[in-house]
Amino acid sequence: MFHIFQYRPLRLITQTSLSSMCLKPMLSRPVAFAQIWKSWFSSHFLLGNKNIILMGPPGAGKTTIGRIVGQKLDCPVIDVDDDVLETTWNMSVSEKLKDIGYEEFLEEEGKALLKFSASGSVISLSGSNPMHAAGMQHMKKNGIVVYLDVPTTVIMSRLKSMEVDRIVGLSPCNSLKDILQFRKQFYKRWYDIRVLCGEDVAAEVVAEKVLDAVKRYQDSELETFISTRSGRSGRSMEEDSHKYFSDVVVQGLAPDGGLFVPERGLPKFTAGEWQGLIEATYVERAEVILERCIHPADIPASKLAEIIATAYGENFSCSKIAPVRHLAGNQFLLELFHGPTASFKDFALQLVPHLFAYCIPRSCNYLILVATSGDTGSAVLDGFSRLHDTDKQRIAVMNFFPEDGVSPIQKSQMIGCQKENAWSVGVKSDFDFCQTAIKQIFTNSNFTGFLTVEYGTALAAANSINWARLLPQIVYHASAYLDLVHQGIIPFGSPVDICIPTGNFGNILAAFYAKMMGIPIRKLICASNGNNVLTDFIRTGVYDLRGRKLISTFSPAVDILKSSNLERYLHVIANEDGQLVTQLFNQLENQGHFQLQKELLEKLQQDLVAGWCSEEDCLAAIHSVYSTTGYILDTHTAVAKVVADRLQDRTCPIIISSTAHYSKFAPAILRALRIAEINQDPLSQLHLLSSYSALPPIHWGLLETLKKTGNGDHQVCAADMSVLMYHIETLIQNHFM
Repeated sequence: MFHIFQYRPLRLITQTSLSSMCLKPMLSRPVAFAQIWKSWFSSHFLLGNKNIILMGPPGAGKTTIGRIVGQKLDCPVIDVDDDVLETTWNMSVSEKLKDIGYEEFLEEEGKALLKFSASGSVISLSGSNPMHAAGMQHMKKNGIVVYLDVPTTVIMSRLKSMEVDRIVGLSPCNSLKDILQFRKQFYKRWYDIRVLCGEDVAAEVVAEKVLDAVKRYQDSELETFISTRSGRSGRSMEEDSHKYFSDVVVQGLAPDGGLFVPERGLPKFTAGEWQGLIEATYVERAEVILERCIHPADIPASKLAEIIATAYGENFSCSKIAPVRHLAGNQFLLELFHGPTASFKDFALQLVPHLFAYCIPRSCNYLILVATSGDTGSAVLDGFSRLHDTDKQRIAVMNFFPEDGVSPIQKSQMIGCQKENAWSVGVKSDFDFCQTAIKQIFTNSNFTGFLTVEYGTALAAANSINWARLLPQIVYHASAYLDLVHQGIIPFGSPVDICIPTGNFGNILAAFYAKMMGIPIRKLICASNGNNVLTDFIRTGVYDLRGRKLISTFSPAVDILKSSNLERYLHVIANEDGQLVTQLFNQLENQGHFQLQKELLEKLQQDLVAGWCSEEDCLAAIHSVYSTTGYILDTHTAVAKVVADRLQDRTCPIIISSTAHYSKFAPAILRALRIAEINQDPLSQLHLLSSYSALPPIHWGLLETLKKTGNGDHQVCAADMSVLMYHIETLIQNHFM
């Protein structure tokens, strides 16, 4: 991995260099010498020739924090306002602004920056410096730009108390709030590192955060990934499995069959940092959270912000992206269906294709393999089809789904989402076969090696086994909690419960990760349908597939018996004991069951409770909620609603994840609403549902996709590994050769 200062050899301290450091005689003692050496080494490694450049709005505390950082590093401190601009102009900044006006001031300020140079210093920019592109490009060449991100309301309060009445751009036509919001786009353009600064955080604390952030920026070695089946040292039983984020996005599954997880765990946010995001938009929250989870050596902050803006822009029909709606009593719905394919999978799969395209080497083509129980397929197909044309030429998608195990509308959607680089294949089996087959294909080195040598094509995964799929889901769980605080439902710090319809354990795992990162979640409620292996496991500690057959239900996305992401959760509560995780999942694979030790089960039950819902209760819940509120739940959300009603204790709010739009399951919804005759045509079913004028309205993207589908076709194959591999090779030949 690339390191900023690797190219600089460390200079040894000689007698000459010691004297140049102005050491007093008393400092020749061993302890004092060690202190000076430590200070010099820290400063030299952290800075070298580079500057630490502090950027942020007026009132962010750049000057004060810069002085503290400079003192800690024992290096020069430069304040652009005092030491550059006023020295150059021989007048105060406010006088200059008053003298020449806003636009000319920005130009003169930029010219002064262009003439300025420094190295090994801490530099505090003015609040308006980032608005001059050439000046910032000049500064950035020899500096690490640190954005002190302070909530706008805090800045306005500070400026008022400081009696600041003149900042660049302020006029009767532009309010202070408008100017601060306008400037954010420039700060986001230039920064390398963001440091969150809350209202009551002392400057000394912020300075330490700056130093920690700079150290992280320089050392990507701290953020490696290991397999859930690695030993405690991080070494796999097969090979050294340390990887970086860009590696795990591309590789998907670890070579030993385990799943990738961050070796040092997820970043922790302080309560103050979370509170600083209460007023933020969904996109802003996503930027902050994902920056802390993805090292800038893998994806720079500016590029990540660009990807997030693309993913959550016009593709979502609701400006709030993931709004929280009050349902009844202490129950709230987190609406996760406003993306283009009407399910929660869009949150990851509008983002992941762009992360993937950025991370992969340009010298190789990639085929993404996907197994879906319903919603993932159309979301993957849609997401990867939105890549730039040059990326679509080297990245293709093949989606395998159970031919008779998804709803008619879901199947129509997957057919309709096929594009020039995205195809669907129906398999005459269930989801568990599809998922197991893909895992076996990835670990078949003969087949994957053949594809690489013969066709220059590598395989990759976009299922929730891919680490990058989980990160965007953490964002919406955290955002839902912050929205409840913002709406005045709860004060920050009060707990909530979260209830999630659960199949592959990815969504509920993301909520658990949000809890680990500091969101006050009390209990995670796992809601199952008749395929209730997880309910039994959480209650008893026994994961037993013996004698179980998958049942087709009205909630097909959770028609799953082998929950892949459970492995990541067990890795956490087992204190990263990869040997134990390997033992458990080998036993599951070979014998069809495993049992947790008592202490692990007790740990699990501190986080999780579980229940399941019958088909009759699912339909009854849809009818009941519609009758009392006019709101239509989809079948998966209805499963969660039933379980939430049974398990919640009503001592705190409960957020129910509404994971899909009811339009996708029109036959079941119409049955729940007690419609006697149901037309088999999916488009007719949606038109009938729209006549109810219910909340939420019919999903726009789904309706458009079905209109375009018409008599679209797709391939169907037998449940045979060799047949699946034949389809993969044929697709590669047709698309890449």
